[in-house]
Amino acid sequence: MKAKIIGFFCLLFISYSSISQNTCSAYYPFEEGAKFEITSFNKKGKKESVVNYEITTIDNNVATIKAKISDAKGKEVTTTEYNITCNGNSVSIDFKSLMNPDLFKQYKDMEMEMSGTNIEFPNNLDVGQTLKDANLKMTMNMSGIKMNMSINMLNRKVDAKESLTTVAGTFDCFAISYNTEMKMGMKMNYKIKEWIAKGVGVVKSETYNKKGKLMGYSELTSITK
Repeated sequence: MKAKIIGFFCLLFISYSSISQNTCSAYYPFEEGAKFEITSFNKKGKKESVVNYEITTIDNNVATIKAKISDAKGKEVTTTEYNITCNGNSVSIDFKSLMNPDLFKQYKDMEMEMSGTNIEFPNNLDVGQTLKDANLKMTMNMSGIKMNMSINMLNRKVDAKESLTTVAGTFDCFAISYNTEMKMGMKMNYKIKEWIAKGVGVVKSETYNKKGKLMGYSELTSITK
């Protein structure tokens, strides 16, 4: 059971990846109709899931993103939506985006109640910068049995500027790291590394266990406007 739970959480914080050229947001989507794809892999490079995103509407500086989650064979598992709000000098990303695609796949038939603190990104990222923490709290109801889960993103820091290549292209990125603390009956801690590019969003994300061993990764595999 522990191994399964770890698998559900090993590819966190990918669902807010995006594309944008709008001056409102340097790093996140404010272009209606934009589409992008994130593919998740295990530590050995085997494909585990694919998430296809589309910016469906933009209204009063709020972009709605629809996400279609598929398994490794391309079979659709479920769909979800979340919002990104432009606040002038930064963007606020719905805390629901913290939800890993594997969790949606596992718990798609359960009733869920969510609350939390949105993920914030300033438009003026710089090396050495400290970013605000974020969190998600969720209650799942399974046949009258309630389960509580929390995810905390802590110690978010901009570490470096690096060039990164995926099948979607080569991008100039800021490298960001943070700690993820999850509680669901037991507490689990992970180290996340991600690379974010201006006008693209998150290009790649890696998840490490508390011993520093790679558990899985996700990367941008296509973008279209």
